[in-house]
Amino acid sequence: MDIRQITCFAEVARQLNVTRAAETLHISQPSLSKTIKNLEHELDAPLFYRGAHQLELTDAGQAFLVNAKKVLDAFDNLTSELNDVIDLKKGEIKIGIPPIIGAAFFSTLISRYKETYPSIDLLLNEVGSNKISQGVSEGELDIGLICNLPAQKENLETIQLLKDPLKLMVNKNNPLAGKTAIDFSQIEYEPLILYRHDFSLHDKIMEACTHYGFEPKVVCESSQKDFMIEMVEAKLGVALLPGRICSQIDNEQLKAIPFTKPVVNLELGMIWNKDKYLPYAVREFIAMSGAFSI
Repeated sequence: MDIRQITCFAEVARQLNVTRAAETLHISQPSLSKTIKNLEHELDAPLFYRGAHQLELTDAGQAFLVNAKKVLDAFDNLTSELNDVIDLKKGEIKIGIPPIIGAAFFSTLISRYKETYPSIDLLLNEVGSNKISQGVSEGELDIGLICNLPAQKENLETIQLLKDPLKLMVNKNNPLAGKTAIDFSQIEYEPLILYRHDFSLHDKIMEACTHYGFEPKVVCESSQKDFMIEMVEAKLGVALLPGRICSQIDNEQLKAIPFTKPVVNLELGMIWNKDKYLPYAVREFIAMSGAFSI
């Protein structure tokens, strides 16, 4: 039994006339009659009493019609739901986003997408980039917005959205505050407020320190940039923050110093699982991100 057979039965039951039902369904009368007979054979019960002038529903036909209407209504609802999803009227996207970045970079993109597709729900999950990569690989997230692009993996597709050099954020009373630019090696003896270990920028900064031959004096690790900034303001250490975030900080107690040669960059990227089916809403978000300048 399939939806076509149920549709044919319901129309014949409505019209109680095979000829008119066939015209409505745009099929031949013999084909419709055969469909009904096949359905009766499959159910092992007569659905119509074929009188001299008009069809009538049997008791089995009456019972079948009640359920057939429910099936057809459910099918109509299903197709409508699918059309809404295909037309991007409904749906959701599960997005992983690092809290260290937050709205500073992605708010404009998300706002533009919501303006275009207001009925698409964007479910933001704030975790570190390493966990985001894992979530996308395992299918728990549709898209990952990450700091620093991961090593190429067979199942992950990646696009770069931005490359932003880190700057050194210091308290205005720090001796380095008088510098217009510094070498990376000059942070060797500074108490460092660092990203938590599950953030990829943590690894990048530690690798840079190793490259320059020192082990940093880490006094605190955090996932929240606001907390890191407050720690610097309290003179408890210095922090390495993306230049774009530094430019948005309006605090006379703090100063952002560029490095003479950028050593560590925040490479904002987007990843998704290319081995997983991507809903239309997700595809449109990716397409908009690729064409959007953050």
